[in-house]
Amino acid sequence: MRDEHESTSPEHPLDAAAVDAPEAPLSGGWRELFSAEHASASLVLAGGIAVFAMNTFVTAALLPSTIADIGGSQYFAWVTTAFLVASVLASMLVARVLGTMGAAWAYLLAFVLFAAGSLGAALAPSMELLVTSRIVQGLGGGLLAGLGYSVIRDALPRRLWTRATGLVSAMWGLGTLIGPAVGGAFAQIGFWRGAFGLLALVSVVLGLMAVRSLPREAPGERNFGRLPIPSLTLLVLAAAAFSIAAVVPTGWPTTAALVAGAVLIAAFIGIDRVAGSPVLPRITYQRGNPLKWIYLVLGILSSAAMLEIFLPKFGQDLIGMSPLLAAIFGVTISVGWSFVQLYSASIDDPRTGRRFMILGPVLMTAGLVAYTATQFVDADWIAWVWAGSLVLAGSGIGIAFPHLNVAAMSASDDPVEGSKAAAGLGTAELISNTIASALVGVLVAVGGPGAAGAMTMGAGIAALGGIGIACAVMIWRRTSVA
Repeated sequence: MRDEHESTSPEHPLDAAAVDAPEAPLSGGWRELFSAEHASASLVLAGGIAVFAMNTFVTAALLPSTIADIGGSQYFAWVTTAFLVASVLASMLVARVLGTMGAAWAYLLAFVLFAAGSLGAALAPSMELLVTSRIVQGLGGGLLAGLGYSVIRDALPRRLWTRATGLVSAMWGLGTLIGPAVGGAFAQIGFWRGAFGLLALVSVVLGLMAVRSLPREAPGERNFGRLPIPSLTLLVLAAAAFSIAAVVPTGWPTTAALVAGAVLIAAFIGIDRVAGSPVLPRITYQRGNPLKWIYLVLGILSSAAMLEIFLPKFGQDLIGMSPLLAAIFGVTISVGWSFVQLYSASIDDPRTGRRFMILGPVLMTAGLVAYTATQFVDADWIAWVWAGSLVLAGSGIGIAFPHLNVAAMSASDDPVEGSKAAAGLGTAELISNTIASALVGVLVAVGGPGAAGAMTMGAGIAALGGIGIACAVMIWRRTSVA
């Protein structure tokens, strides 16, 4: 892995421009990231991820009010499933869209799609049209999820990559903090359509900022080859299978959907690694390259956040939390993730960054093990233990994420492979979240009601954390020679 303090690279002309300009600070710190030169671009990158992350939780908070207004309760789960599947598809096209249109116009397309889908949801007279609008919104959201990492390579000098990826990744956690509050506020005043209208308005503003602040020229030297239809189809079908597993009745239908998803993922890997124009960078499949392990660790870490789907329910059912306290308890993982990540993104030393990549899954696993092991403790203070354990798990996500992201973006000097590697970060997170949300639901159902369900949920994701530790060790071995 190249040194974190490098500031020039032949394939990044903006780096050279930043060095040649005497007034540009070379600190590579937070102050430079939010300087007049880079502030607008940084806000666009962070804002795109923030609206995507907020949207998920805003929608969840609004759905009961939406169904009461326009009906269609049978489509409840498909409102989320349609969005996720469309997002996965679009995220796999990020590198190609960016290479064809350039950063500014690619972001404008993403924000226009997201705004159009949000406006369609705000005006939808029926649940069928709401689901259709969510597909459009998901296409824009998938582009935003991938562009947030990919454009960092082209819009910012390399010395700012760690800070920028920390800022962008922190927006995932921030979205889980703000989203429920925004959705709940609009639901409380009986104006659920206004929340989608607000998302549309914010998207338009950010789209205009993108055109003004990001590079408009497409990097013409990047040739991505033919569109890999077979690989794209298999991965979208896999995402759909895992999403369906979360909505079908528990039992053999759930098992069949999970198995189908796993088989489709395996088929995707088998076809993509020999494809003439693969979805993932070719280096992902090369022996000795750490990119595959980076994607796996990122996916496993982000999957821990899916526990927040059930945490409010367990807080109320097991220890009688009030709805407000349960809502706060439900975002404890995101609290640890967001705050620790801002600290971690301030660390530039490459060796420390590699240590954080291992420490991340260790902390996540330790936190979830502590949460799992104390489920049957009957004491007034147990809520504090649970909250502390979950904050620790979230801290593991936050401490590793910025350095894993930079490691992925630095995995190749080739501009095409580097762009694909950066775009793959968003795809890895979306796929892992889709799989984890289904897996968490299955684990809770298998455990049954009460503490047993909370225990199986925590134990299952903690087991994934153990796999993440092994993968992180592989990253250390592949990058420590740099």
